[in-house]
Amino acid sequence: MMTLLLFKVILVVAVFAISLFMAAYSTYAERKVAAFMQDRLGPDRAGPFGLLQPLADGVKLFMKEEITPEVSNKFLFVLGPSLFMITALMTGVVIPWGDLLNIDGVNYSLQITDINIGILYVFGVVSIGVYGIMIGGWASNNKFSLLGAIRASAQMISYEVAMGLSIIALVMMTGTLSLKEISQFQAGGMEGSWNFWNVVYQPFSFLIFLICAFAECNRAPFDLPECETELVGGYHTEFSSMKLGLYLFAEYINMFISAAIISTLFFGGYNFPFMHDLGLSQNAITILGTAALFSKIIFFIFFFMWIRWTIPRFRYDQLMNLGWKGLLPLSILNLLITGAVILIFSK
Repeated sequence: MMTLLLFKVILVVAVFAISLFMAAYSTYAERKVAAFMQDRLGPDRAGPFGLLQPLADGVKLFMKEEITPEVSNKFLFVLGPSLFMITALMTGVVIPWGDLLNIDGVNYSLQITDINIGILYVFGVVSIGVYGIMIGGWASNNKFSLLGAIRASAQMISYEVAMGLSIIALVMMTGTLSLKEISQFQAGGMEGSWNFWNVVYQPFSFLIFLICAFAECNRAPFDLPECETELVGGYHTEFSSMKLGLYLFAEYINMFISAAIISTLFFGGYNFPFMHDLGLSQNAITILGTAALFSKIIFFIFFFMWIRWTIPRFRYDQLMNLGWKGLLPLSILNLLITGAVILIFSK
């Protein structure tokens, strides 16, 4: 009989491997989407249809010369990209990747850990992640890197406030901070019925959260911390080899995790309509639910890429104005409306 500890170890390794795989092939997908939108072919040399391009990029990053500027802070120069990568990988532990698997008569949850403050955990880890950018930018002792780090910290602070308020409205409605319970809230109760996903109840929360997710992931049109036209390469200007690779990979892992969290909070997570009417076994329903979750994640990853190659980059003053004068008042208004509706219907 499989023990719980062994199952959790396997699940941790699986989530780690899937995160790296999704990050690697998101770089391939990014190039293919950009090529399609610009009427080009994209990667097509490394392997059939260019499918080995991410492996070629990984080998290139490993083999490139490691350069550490003499004027940099050596310890912090290594710590910055390492911290950014570690925090990116830590966020996946509270996401429910599926329902219950029955193995030898014992039910195992496809979630590494279900803590009752899952959303707060995600926000806490994401907040620590920005220190990886700030430390790397400052330790480089380069003015462009420092400006990119300052931009990143200001951007994170500006958009985390509105993002947090948008989630408070969702928490008020669901009554829980656990990502597992929020997924179950959207599952549907009896056979022949299914609850509406949270996006139906909280469309403004979803819109605010989605915009803030772009800013949190440093994705265009909010990629001001690494704005090539102004800052050469931004906070990772001085980094090379796998240190640069850690920054680039972590950004794609953050995009993957953001898509997973959006799918879980607003689009039912691993739940799909009429899942109780299929008459299948528990394990089959769980596998289909996990496939449904990854379908939603892939859609949102494509959406991130579509926006990048469609909308031009904001100016920095526009970025700050949108965060403080646009999204923050909207999130507060949405919070008040949600509270009023809950109060009215609770009577």
